[in-house]
Amino acid sequence: MGPGELGPAVGALLSRPDLWAAAVAVAWRLAPSAWWRRWPFSPLPDAELWAFRMVTAYGAPDARPLPADVVSFVEWSRAGARRRPVRACRPPSG
Repeated sequence: MGPGELGPAVGALLSRPDLWAAAVAVAWRLAPSAWWRRWPFSPLPDAELWAFRMVTAYGAPDARPLPADVVSFVEWSRAGARRRPVRACRPPSG
């Protein structure tokens, strides 16, 4: 996946300021851990992970995500984050 493949999806998200924070959270979750330590210094997902995601979504490892699908995924991710309860860390009683 190259940066040019993200252009249409980024454009679709730029027109939705209400999704910007959720889009950053999704991008952060997809980025390889410690991406800033390895060349190329890019938070783009690992090629194997991206191919797996494209196979599960579109049936082909070289598929490109549709902008509308990216927006829908970010909306879905944001809605799921809102439903998760925040749990306080408490020591076990007993």
